[in-house]
Amino acid sequence: MLPASWSAIQLKDERTDHTDPCPYSEVLAAESVSCLNKALCHLKDIWEEIGIPEEQRLQRTNVVKNHIKNLLEMMVKEEESLKKRIVSSIQICRTEMEKLCLELQLPVFQEEEGISMLQQEKNIRTQVEALAKERARRMQQLKDLLEQDQDLCDILCSMPYGIAPDSVPSPEQLENFHQHINNQSTEKAKRYAEFMDLKKQITLHMEELDHIPETSFEKDVVCEDEDSFCLSRDNITALKLLLCQLDERKVENQAKCETHREKIQQLWDRLQVPQEERSVFNEHMVMSKKRNLEALQAEVQRLEELKLLNIRNVTDAIRSEIAVFWEKCFFSIDQRQAFAPYFSEDFTEELLVQHDAEIQRLKQHYEDHKELFDGVQQWEESWKLFQELEKKATDPTRFTNRGGNLLKEEKQRSDLHKNLPKLEKKLKAQIDAWESEQSREFLVNGQKFLQYVEEQWELHRIEKEKEKQERHLKKSKQTEEDMLYGTAVRTPTKRRFLGTTTPNKSRKLFNSTSSMSSATSNSTMRSVYGGTICRSPVPRPPLSANKCPAPRTPGSGKPPHPRLQGCNKENEAQLKGTPVSGALLTPASPQRNFSMASVASTYSEFVRDLSKASNTKIQHGIMNSTTTNH
Repeated sequence: MLPASWSAIQLKDERTDHTDPCPYSEVLAAESVSCLNKALCHLKDIWEEIGIPEEQRLQRTNVVKNHIKNLLEMMVKEEESLKKRIVSSIQICRTEMEKLCLELQLPVFQEEEGISMLQQEKNIRTQVEALAKERARRMQQLKDLLEQDQDLCDILCSMPYGIAPDSVPSPEQLENFHQHINNQSTEKAKRYAEFMDLKKQITLHMEELDHIPETSFEKDVVCEDEDSFCLSRDNITALKLLLCQLDERKVENQAKCETHREKIQQLWDRLQVPQEERSVFNEHMVMSKKRNLEALQAEVQRLEELKLLNIRNVTDAIRSEIAVFWEKCFFSIDQRQAFAPYFSEDFTEELLVQHDAEIQRLKQHYEDHKELFDGVQQWEESWKLFQELEKKATDPTRFTNRGGNLLKEEKQRSDLHKNLPKLEKKLKAQIDAWESEQSREFLVNGQKFLQYVEEQWELHRIEKEKEKQERHLKKSKQTEEDMLYGTAVRTPTKRRFLGTTTPNKSRKLFNSTSSMSSATSNSTMRSVYGGTICRSPVPRPPLSANKCPAPRTPGSGKPPHPRLQGCNKENEAQLKGTPVSGALLTPASPQRNFSMASVASTYSEFVRDLSKASNTKIQHGIMNSTTTNH
């Protein structure tokens, strides 16, 4: 057994790098020999003092020699063993290093040259420890990823990632595996959100349908915990299919409920059910759950039974609806009379069934061609409005309207005059397409729509022509009356308040009035409103009247002639804006309205008629004055 000091020396030698051991070891060897010699000499002296015989001295010296020899041999053996351990460790570490490098897919460690065995073993051992740590790190990371992948595979029902759990993965493999886990996690979150949305909709649909989960899959979806549901593609597809089925049932229920509601509303109206009785049923008229559907079905059954007890009233109500749809579909008299049961007075269940079938047919016919009927209805409304505006355009009171109504009406009439042909063109294209598709004619009130439109325009033209002829006839008659009775005919100038005149106009009025008394009886003058006053012929005064030396003033002498006095009163009344009674004066009427343009639709027509009327009156006045003078 080695002493403690030797073990310490051995440990020190193992940890010390001897760069140049030869000189130092020789000194130590010389010191060892010197110590040995000194010890032997000391032993010899001790033995001599003791008096140990020579033989025993030899024996004792031999023992010392053997002891030292054994000790040195043991020490050499220990060092040889140490050397073997170092060599073995180097070999083992080298083998382990090569294995780790192969597993970790790393290049083999290149050993340094010219170093001691101890340093070589230390370097290799350090490298092996580092490689072992890297291997352990990778394996732990792989283990964690495998656990995550297994959890995701269990939830998503997908295949595990293709990597061996007992092999050391490379950094690239670990990175790819990690990316796969991220993708799977994203897919899980996406499917989970989709699952929650589908589950919410399915739950709502089941509540609306009063549907209780029956199959195990439906129970798993509605009753089980969300985290335990398998988010496989098949399950997501099955969820969508289940939702689609429930949605179809919901739509079907809603359609049934809506049909029943329409039927109930129809029967309520036909049977004249009071509002109090209807309001009790309000809940079922809005919601479409299973119990609502059952309640609606029961109500329809009850009303149908009640309908059979009130066949006449119900039939009359259906006939009213049929008449409304006849108007909407523009049916002609012949088309309406073609439905003979409408005019039957034998109220039976069969007659009611025929009316039900007819109203359904009319509703379907209207819905199928609603766009065309709406277009025709739009044309009808526009045409009526156009005719109203055309009629207003001939109204003489339109010039006295305030607020810009005349301008608005003219603009609206102009827009309609432009838009009506465009609408007719659009309807023509739609009707042509419809007739080509249906292989029959599109009729409005028993005739083709375009023919109907042409007739309306032709009637409008004839009516305008008739009105024009009536205006000309009326103006001619008015002109004759004016020439016969001296009625004033005024043309409108700039509109101002009645009774207001300018100083110049007043002066002209005074001059014209003064000259009227001294001028010829059939002369003409301008009124304060810009109109022409035509004087009727009066008898010439007797010759004795010319003997007066000085002209008479209007305020002295004999009163004016009754005829002249009536005319003057008429003129004064016109200037003041008030009517004057008398046999020779005609009352103000809408036909006259102080204007010859009261029946003119445009300003140019008004000017043309005014010119003709003025020329005619002047010619008649000249002829009358000539006849009277003669």
